[in-house]
Amino acid sequence: MANSHRNTPTQKWYQHWIARNLILAGILSILILLTAILSLNLITRHGRELIVPDFSNLSVAEASAMAQRLHLQVEVTDSVYVKRMPRGHITRQRPAPGSAVKKDRKIRLTINSVMPRLASVPDLINLSLRQAKTELQAQGLHVGNLIYTPDIASNNVLAQQYQGIDIEPGTTVESETHIDLVLGLNEYDQLTFIPDLRGYRYQAAKDQLLDHFLNLGRVRFDETVLNYTDSLNAVVYRVHPSPSDTLAYPMGTPIHIELTLNEEKLNPETQAL
Repeated sequence: MANSHRNTPTQKWYQHWIARNLILAGILSILILLTAILSLNLITRHGRELIVPDFSNLSVAEASAMAQRLHLQVEVTDSVYVKRMPRGHITRQRPAPGSAVKKDRKIRLTINSVMPRLASVPDLINLSLRQAKTELQAQGLHVGNLIYTPDIASNNVLAQQYQGIDIEPGTTVESETHIDLVLGLNEYDQLTFIPDLRGYRYQAAKDQLLDHFLNLGRVRFDETVLNYTDSLNAVVYRVHPSPSDTLAYPMGTPIHIELTLNEEKLNPETQAL
């Protein structure tokens, strides 16, 4: 019995020593694991990705300032020519808007060409309006305003103008320039009708008006159109004067249009003027 009592304290101490070391080893393992996880997070910035903003339609200076505030970088890598878009403004980017990237990621930008393309004005005199339109498009130019004046035949080109002044064939102008046409108007052939432009995009609507010998008047975009890209995708939802089925309007009448991205506005019930 005496020997049994003497061994008991030693046995309990030994057991406590093993348990204590096991606990310490477990705590140490946990600390090592947590340290590894934290280190990995710091290296990879896990959970700290940045969302790439939309730089489209901004100038490079504006995009650079925005990128700096967001701890990103921008770099211009390409240029294209986009009509009706300000020169030097951003047309595309990589990565795309909404992408998740790491801090200091470089965003590659494509901008609208700073140097304009040039075109030669063709000789349009004595051509029909349709022929003149084709000739201008072949040179990267557009029909501007239709200016009618009394003549023996309707819609033959009598003069070609730029900014109110006659322009000679062969003159060099910027691509996408609009050339106004002075057209003849026979007193017995002066009327046209207004086509239904609802659902047409801007350029298609303008082409339709030209095909009906009408001018494009005021162009209004509603609150859904926020930038240049939106304006390209917007469709006509309102026309004034209203579309007609009869020859009731003089050739050259200005037609005003309103455009939207909300196709629900194409519903006839929304067309009350």
